[in-house]
Amino acid sequence: MSPPDVRKITSLAQAVDARISAARLTAAPGTSPVDRARFLTALTARLRECLGRGGAELTLTLHPCASDGTVLVRAVVEPLAPRPGRTPPWELTLTCPGPAPRDLPQPVGQDDTTYADAVLAADQETASILRRLDETDRQLRLHREELHATNQGVLALHAELEAAARTQRALLDAERTAHAAAEKTRRLLTFLGDASAAVTASLDQDDILRLLPELLVPEYASQVDVWLFDESADPHSARSAAAVAAARSDRPQHAGPRPGALPGVHDLPPSALSPDRPLLSIPLTVRRTAGVLTLTASGDRFDADTSVMLVELARRIAIALDNARRYEQHRDTAETLQRAQLTDLPRTEGLDLAARYLPATRGLNIGGDWYDALPQPDGSVLAVVGDVTGHGLRAAVIMGQLRTALRAYAAEDDSPARILTRLHRMLRHQQPNLYATAVIARFRPGDPHVVWAAAGHPPAVVRVPGGSVRVLDTRPGVMLGVPLPFEYEDQRAELPPGSTLVLYTDGLVERRAHGIDPGIELLGRTLSALGDSELEDLDGCAESLLKPLVHDTERDDDVCLLLCRTAPPPSREHHPSR
Repeated sequence: MSPPDVRKITSLAQAVDARISAARLTAAPGTSPVDRARFLTALTARLRECLGRGGAELTLTLHPCASDGTVLVRAVVEPLAPRPGRTPPWELTLTCPGPAPRDLPQPVGQDDTTYADAVLAADQETASILRRLDETDRQLRLHREELHATNQGVLALHAELEAAARTQRALLDAERTAHAAAEKTRRLLTFLGDASAAVTASLDQDDILRLLPELLVPEYASQVDVWLFDESADPHSARSAAAVAAARSDRPQHAGPRPGALPGVHDLPPSALSPDRPLLSIPLTVRRTAGVLTLTASGDRFDADTSVMLVELARRIAIALDNARRYEQHRDTAETLQRAQLTDLPRTEGLDLAARYLPATRGLNIGGDWYDALPQPDGSVLAVVGDVTGHGLRAAVIMGQLRTALRAYAAEDDSPARILTRLHRMLRHQQPNLYATAVIARFRPGDPHVVWAAAGHPPAVVRVPGGSVRVLDTRPGVMLGVPLPFEYEDQRAELPPGSTLVLYTDGLVERRAHGIDPGIELLGRTLSALGDSELEDLDGCAESLLKPLVHDTERDDDVCLLLCRTAPPPSREHHPSR
């Protein structure tokens, strides 16, 4: 490191000389002009400041850096005039490319050309700096223009992105709206299908009417009212003005504090009769207006889509109610015809009879079962139980024909087998594709036997005095009407005095889930559990048999039961011995 150059600066010439020396020290080609100008300008300003206060001492030193070959030029300025307090000297450094000069520059005289060179060099440095500043300014201007263009592009892109975002939000809103509408439509159609299946599953008007509030309240209505009119009733006698208008016009009506504007629904004008909550009255029409369904809104209005679904549901309810009404009429007619053809049981000596007929409680399974008892000229009695396949009016009519034909055949022949054979032939030729089962039992006074024959019928059950029960399970013949020739045979079974023979149709013992055998076993156990004294009241005995088998369940089929009890043996009188 070269020895430091220490100078006292007390005049302007010394200050200029010091600046020239500093300029020479920092004149290495690789030195940054801007950094050099800052260094020299700061040094000059500091020296000028110190000259105004009595001068300063300037120390210039060179510090080579061994690591990268650069030189550190260090200038220290300390005022000559003492100041209150201790203040550190002013110091500034500049890094210049190496190598470092061997000797520090010596002071120059005022007449030396160095002054002119220094001034020219300063101007050149200033010009260089100005050129750099101009270039920098030009670069800044270009950067500003690029930045402005970039900002404009960013703003345009931001506007496009904002527009795209608005469009996307609109599309998302439209998609949500469409999805909500589709979900609402799906929910309404699902409810319509489920509700339609529920109301059409029953053929009982009361069941359908009880079901409606469960289906509609509270989601679609807060209250459900149905007014049904019979053939002679005036539909204008309904308790609601909206219902009256719906019945009169055969068109859905809306009544409320304000119009509902519902599709296909007429708005009644506001009046004193308008309710606090909107009402929707829909006529129940199939071939005629049979009633009105009135719904009270759950909220302050009816939804348009929901009202369309409710009107369609009302149409299906009307069909279900009409089907139930027609079914009940058909069923009542069949039951009336059926009961009209069941004759009163005759009173015969030596044989007590009791019968029960119960119509089916489900469906149209009515009209095919019958019982009969025919006294013969020789004192014998033919007991008959039969069951025609099929149900309804046709089965009741065929049952009547079979009963009439059986009575005619029985007047000519008392053999159960021959009677069944003739019935089989008649049914094959006159009623093809229709079949029947039957059992005929013949009782003769004083004969401890029963002669019977069966055509595909459930077996008879016998209870003898003391409670023993057996099933007459000889294999029965084919059903009546089966398209093949068949000759039935008489069967004979012992029947002690006081015995009870039970004839019945399959509706008494057959259940879909269990078949027929468990029912026959239950019938036998129930019959065996009855005491001999209970059998004296044969009507009460019939009720005791029916109760565990059918009274506590809904019946899918008719039930016929015929009890035949032979006279007990005569009691012996005991006389005391004499």
